[in-house]
Amino acid sequence: MTPGEARDIADTGFAHIAADTDLVSALLAQSGSDVAGLRAMAARPEFAVFVLDFLLEQDQRVLDFAASAGVRPERVQMARAVLGGGDPW
Repeated sequence: MTPGEARDIADTGFAHIAADTDLVSALLAQSGSDVAGLRAMAARPEFAVFVLDFLLEQDQRVLDFAASAGVRPERVQMARAVLGGGDPW
């Protein structure tokens, strides 16, 4: 997986989160920010890692995202590893 593919997965993950009010609320709570702050964070390169970490925090989040995005759940973990560490398996 290339860094570009990993960022694409993270971007798709953020779109998935943005479409679900419960996930948005959880992401805001975890970030300690409001919507404007989250928008500012989204412009930073490390935001992709934050999104992937958020998804990977709960198995059901990963499974739901993977199903909606049409990717294998393992690819979410691989994307996280490519973008900054973590075990790719």
